[in-house]
Amino acid sequence: MPASGAMGGTSVARPQDFISGINGNAATLTQYRGTNFTVGSAWAEATFDIDQTGNVPLPGVTPFAAKSQTPGTAVPNVGVTQELTAYGLPVTLGMALVGAAGAGTDFRQVPASNGTSMYLSILEFAPSAAVQLTDRLSLGSTIFVGSGYLDGPFVGDGAMTNAYGLRASLGMSYAISDATTLGAYYQTRQHFRFEDAVRLELLNGQFEASRDVELELPRNVGLGIANSSLMGGDLLLAADVLYMNWDDADLFRDVYRDQWVLQLGSQYQLTKRCKLRAGYALAQNPIDSSTGTSVAGIPVPGGVPAVKYLQAQLAVVGEHRISGGVGFSDVLPGVDFDVMAGGMFPASEQLGANTAVNLESYWAGMGITWRFGRGACVAE
Repeated sequence: MPASGAMGGTSVARPQDFISGINGNAATLTQYRGTNFTVGSAWAEATFDIDQTGNVPLPGVTPFAAKSQTPGTAVPNVGVTQELTAYGLPVTLGMALVGAAGAGTDFRQVPASNGTSMYLSILEFAPSAAVQLTDRLSLGSTIFVGSGYLDGPFVGDGAMTNAYGLRASLGMSYAISDATTLGAYYQTRQHFRFEDAVRLELLNGQFEASRDVELELPRNVGLGIANSSLMGGDLLLAADVLYMNWDDADLFRDVYRDQWVLQLGSQYQLTKRCKLRAGYALAQNPIDSSTGTSVAGIPVPGGVPAVKYLQAQLAVVGEHRISGGVGFSDVLPGVDFDVMAGGMFPASEQLGANTAVNLESYWAGMGITWRFGRGACVAE
């Protein structure tokens, strides 16, 4: 997101771009007045290396070491909000199109990998609404309609398939004082069923019948606080704690464990039209060290070593991320411009006796916001 992405992702209590509110705590939409329209995008790219030191007879993988050839991903973010107080309603409506997932690995250039590759992409259409119940309390909700595309992560005869899934979120925002705001939200799981996504190779060299792959994004809980009492109100500090329930999500429960994420962000009003932003996030490594012999209810030929090899394709092991950015107000009348960049520090993980991965990544993005009427964030 154009602003929260520069602040370590902090957005639960007082997001500095409304798309982050739609995507997380929808109750914060009441902090935006008039009409707001944002167009933004981010480019994310990772360096992913795998070192496979042993054979995995099924799915026919022999030792190799290589870098994934998956290119970077452009992640779109487009949204609009409309305040309805002109009609006597303490309501703000919103709508956004956001990228919820876009990552993968590709080792097809290495014959020893036996065509190993995987990719997951999910684009969400998210209508949202928030209501101001009192001067200090707001509630909001978002419905997510997701279109997902999956290729892999099983090594076999497969192709990219698509599926659709729904999820909902409910959020609350409460102003303790003029300077301090609390926020919280809950998101349900989002289920996708990718039909006939893979056929696995058997011991005799034949392929079994095609199987569906069941995949879910996890239920999430977020808590946040933001305060702007320091430096005459020019310094905004924010902190979020997120809980991601991977243990109850199809497919991911077999490779991940539940995850905690701490996000810290700051914004300094340098001048009337310029804001400096910085942030840090600590995301617990979600890799589950105890795996079975099946993933998403599908027995994986080759047993535990094959599951560890599959797990490596989904190994987002970096725990430390930093980010920063700048926001410019009224670059043209009623037009704001935000830029941000960040990175995940290099990290490595040993998966079983024969599989190891190394990962680092970076991202950069920008957004343009048009404000009409009374369009602005009340926190500014």
